[in-house]
Parts: sequence; C-alpha cells; structure tokens
Amino acid sequence: MLIDHWPLLGLRLNTPRLELRLPTDSELAGLAALAAEGVHEPDRMPFLVPWTDLPPAERARSVVQHHWLRRGNWSPDNWALNLAVFENGQVVGLQTIAARDFAVLREVTTGSWLGARHQRQGIGTEMRAAILHLAFAGLDALEATSGAFEDNASSFAVSQKHGYESDGIDRHVVRGRPVTNRRLRLTRDRWETHAHIPVAISGLLPCLPMFGPPNQGGSNHQRSAER
Repeated sequence: MLIDHWPLLGLRLNTPRLELRLPTDSELAGLAALAAEGVHEPDRMPFLVPWTDLPPAERARSVVQHHWLRRGNWSPDNWALNLAVFENGQVVGLQTIAARDFAVLREVTTGSWLGARHQRQGIGTEMRAAILHLAFAGLDALEATSGAFEDNASSFAVSQKHGYESDGIDRHVVRGRPVTNRRLRLTRDRWETHAHIPVAISGLLPCLPMFGPPNQGGSNHQRSAER
C-alpha cells in the first residue's frame, strides 16, 4: 500500500472541531476550488508570493501543483507538510509546517490560509494550535516562527493567543510596493504556557524518520505525544 512508503498519509491531527491531514486527490480538488472562490479581499495581499492574484482557474491549479511539488521535493533536511483542514468533513483551508536542517536547529515555520467563507469563526486559532502541538509535542521542536504583514490584524490576533513574541521585521516588495513583514517567534516554554486547545495526534510514529534524526534522547513531550 502507498502508506507503507509514504507514512505521512496516515498522520492525523484532531482538535475539538477540526481534523488536519493530507488530502486525497478528490479532497485536493476541493481545496483548489476553495482557493478559486477567494481567500482575502482583492484590495489587499497577505502573501509574500501573490499567488491569489492569479485568475481563479490558474489559482486552483497552483494549489494542486504546489501540493505535488512539496511532496516530490521532500527530504529530511528540507521539508514542508501541507495539511488540509477539515471541519465536519468539509475542507476549509490549508495549514503548513516547514523546516530546514530541523535535526540540528529544531525550528519550524508555519503558514496557513482559509477560504473566505470560513474566516472569523475561530478556525484559524484551532488549526494553529494543532500544528504547534505537532511541532512541539510530536516533533520535539524548540521554537516556531511565523509572521504577517502589518495590516494582517487577524493573523496577529491568532499568534498572540498562542504566545508568540516579536522577532523583528523584514522589508519586501509585493505588487510593486514596499511592505513590512513582522516576524514572530514562539519558544517551547511560551507554547506550554499558552497551549489551551486539546490536540490529539495519530499516525506519527511511522513518519518520524522522514523529519530527520531525533533530538538526542527525545523529550517527555515527544515520548507522550501520540496516545
């Protein structure tokens, strides 16, 4: 079976409302269609790469291609896990966790998007809680990073709930204009203090070699993450 060769297909993150996992082909089509419907207001751009400026059909295709690309380019030294987010069996968005040289740095970065009709319902907070639990409790990360442009108040609100702290700024050009990206960083200690949403992980143990060599000895979090 394919899962024997790609165990990430069996990974599940569950919160009270949501399930995060790799999508099937038909679910990936649904995720692409959701992106085609719209992710944000057309007069703003929350992404460094303005993929949502593409026409709807091309935008949907880019979601599919990006998903395939990240699977095909996976290596323990440079990986990105794109998990579809489901509420009551319906795909509502995408949550990503990625890292380079994770075995040495023990640092991950996260990113996400929700379909426009699923925003402002608390889903963003819960899906971030799930991916942070995977990072810290499941993969034994030491720090997680994120960031958002100055006008992305909803993203900052989610990060604040989880205990992120300011980590400086970057300047970029998006749509031909200068933008300021405010970096955020979350340590394991602050995650422990702010974690308040229950998260269950299943199917992780067969996947662990894909994320690189384990932290020496592991941690109590990692050893107890999957029940």
